[in-house]
Amino acid sequence: MVHLPQILSLIDLCKFSSIMDSDYGAFVEKFNLHLDSSPSLPLNSLTFSVKDMFDVKGFVVGYGSPEWAKTHQVATSTAPSVITLLQAGAICIGSNVTDVLAYSINGENIHFGTPRNPCVPDRIPGGSSSGSAVAVAAKLVDFSLGTDCIGSMRIPASYCGIFGIRPSHNAIPRTGVTPMAPSLDTPGWFARDASILSRVGHVLLNLPKVTPVRPTKVIIADDCFPLSSIPYDAVTQAIIKAIEKLYGGDVLKHEKIDDYIKANVASLNHFMTEENKDSQHNVPALAALTNAMQTIAKYEFKKTHGEWIDEVKPNLGPGVTEMVGAALKSTGENVDVAYSVKGEWRDALTALLGDFGVIMLPTVSGPPPKLKTSPSELKEFNEKAFMLQTIAGLSGGCQISIPLGMYDNLPISISLVAKHGADGFLLSLVESICESMKE
Repeated sequence: MVHLPQILSLIDLCKFSSIMDSDYGAFVEKFNLHLDSSPSLPLNSLTFSVKDMFDVKGFVVGYGSPEWAKTHQVATSTAPSVITLLQAGAICIGSNVTDVLAYSINGENIHFGTPRNPCVPDRIPGGSSSGSAVAVAAKLVDFSLGTDCIGSMRIPASYCGIFGIRPSHNAIPRTGVTPMAPSLDTPGWFARDASILSRVGHVLLNLPKVTPVRPTKVIIADDCFPLSSIPYDAVTQAIIKAIEKLYGGDVLKHEKIDDYIKANVASLNHFMTEENKDSQHNVPALAALTNAMQTIAKYEFKKTHGEWIDEVKPNLGPGVTEMVGAALKSTGENVDVAYSVKGEWRDALTALLGDFGVIMLPTVSGPPPKLKTSPSELKEFNEKAFMLQTIAGLSGGCQISIPLGMYDNLPISISLVAKHGADGFLLSLVESICESMKE
């Protein structure tokens, strides 16, 4: 089978339209991959799908772009992360729509349309792992694979009302996954409940079964909550109550993350612009940290894909055109300092959290925006969203977005962040908290 849209024939377009109608527009391609159906396997009979960045033998990765599909070859092997899930008994049923070149957090694709958010159909699903999030939220699969560079797992998870994890950088092999900015990229996964999220994590991360560990601290990032338009109590009340019930109130701490960043990341001054210092959001150090992350993302994206974009001149569509354009115009100035900031921030976050501490913060800067909101209107909203992604993203740490139901008929969420390498602890903690919240 040819990967749509390798040949944009009328038949192909009708086929794609049919997929859009029946499956919330979440899928690019449907197939059925399975290796073993033994009942003893940890993921036996669970279905999943993969973002259109994962190699599947016999198909062409589309990376959200018809031009990409036309200029790249059929995969000769399947990504190791997908093979691992198949070996655990899961069944892969297709590949999911992504934003063009995965360079957006909105989920709107000029070529394939916007996967329909099952939670709020008049709102965007979030990107760039839009189709993967929608497939899970619409109950088309039990879980799905996506990728996260600067927010592409956590944001669509929040917008679609499901769980989404950005694992620690390099915790899962990136072989067979189209790169965006390699030092920030990581595969991740979505699920509708914490139990399946954890089961998938134990397989992908090869985690041993251990007794859940009591967290040493749950730090409430006081200065991050004003970055979100959702009231503090709406996103913290239930989870704080569950934590107090499970572990006692003494585990809860409060911290101004901006002050901690400022005091512990020495190289950050290079990114402390006047605009950051005068930030109306009152988190200048976090804004500077985000600038460092964006500097790396732009530099690595240009290095990875700049030559292909210059040669092919693909149609990127609104929003993506502007972001890709900014990356291509970047000069790499201060990128070495940005890498220093990255290392310093990982060390600082590890020192703050230790092995069994987490930070609690909003996943996003508000409910999902309406469809077809202009890029100019989204600018400030997305800037604040990026700041909330930086704490885990730049450190290489792990973060889980936890759905909290609806507020004013819109999905809301909270996130927990742990240090690099603490994925097993974080998955177990979230599972315990969510069980308590159900009670």
